[in-house]
Amino acid sequence: MSAARKKAILISGGAVRIPKDFHLPFRASRSTAGPGAGSVSIVFCFEGIRVKKSISRDSGEFELVEGQNGLSIMWKGEVLVDRVELQPTIYHSPEQAFINLHQECIYDCKFCTSPRLPRDSTKGLDKEKVLTMIDQVIDREDLRCISITSAVVISPEATVNEMIEVVGLIRRKVGPDMPIGVEPYVSKLEDIDRLKEAGATEIKMNIETWDRDIFRKVCGEMDIDWILEALAHAVKVFGKSKVTTNIIFGMGETDENVLEGVEALAKMGIVPSLRPLRTNDINRRPLTEALGEIEHMTPDRILRLGEAAKKIYAKYGLSPLDYKTMCHACKCCDIVPFSDI
Repeated sequence: MSAARKKAILISGGAVRIPKDFHLPFRASRSTAGPGAGSVSIVFCFEGIRVKKSISRDSGEFELVEGQNGLSIMWKGEVLVDRVELQPTIYHSPEQAFINLHQECIYDCKFCTSPRLPRDSTKGLDKEKVLTMIDQVIDREDLRCISITSAVVISPEATVNEMIEVVGLIRRKVGPDMPIGVEPYVSKLEDIDRLKEAGATEIKMNIETWDRDIFRKVCGEMDIDWILEALAHAVKVFGKSKVTTNIIFGMGETDENVLEGVEALAKMGIVPSLRPLRTNDINRRPLTEALGEIEHMTPDRILRLGEAAKKIYAKYGLSPLDYKTMCHACKCCDIVPFSDI
């Protein structure tokens, strides 16, 4: 079995049960954004691949096992990964300080768990807290980049203004060479220019789905045409292969629809992340109320779309590996063309 298929099985499956007496060699990740928001997770590495999985001491579809030759992952009573290593995260991601400023959001995207999480210590970070967090990791040898994301609090304008200030402060602290990625929702094209001027080197603005009917059901308070206009402008400001976006699949769209979106975005100089939908106890009800029964995610579909996307990226001279920040650099939650396959 290929390493990519093993990763696809892990991505599409449940938690990893770890032994009750197993001591993690470092602190587990407690994400407030992204696919793993709301769970305690660690990063597993094998055969040049890494995948971030939620962990449990009590139950799980997979099982971490200690043996004479190290750690392995079991699945359905058999060895799935015969030798696995654990990699620490810095904030949210390995080799990256990926910081979420806020969880509370004025929008209600049905798949998003962040605004539905209970209050915790990372909710509502102000600039002083962010700078303190950067100070705590700035000297780490494994720090490769810094990324800033946020839910939309009060208004897009207010959140972007805060992000611009935070990026400017971080840029002055880390100097000119550190890559800085941003993941905003903008309401004005000039905000994209302002983020670049503040020191951001890459930008991610999420289209979420290429299926307009699904977009209306799950992100109806947003405007898909506006996001596309903003993405086109971002390519002019940041450049080709410096702009990315999520296309989530598993919400009822067809493969053809997903790949149509990949092609259209690649023509613009954008390399989207193809993200399998993750459902959990937090987002399952909003999703089913909006879309009906959610299809089961399969490794076959994850790999099929990844291989097809790889061909499209190559056609336009693009690669996720050109990115230095955010999800393409993290490589934990998706099958990454030219890296995993």
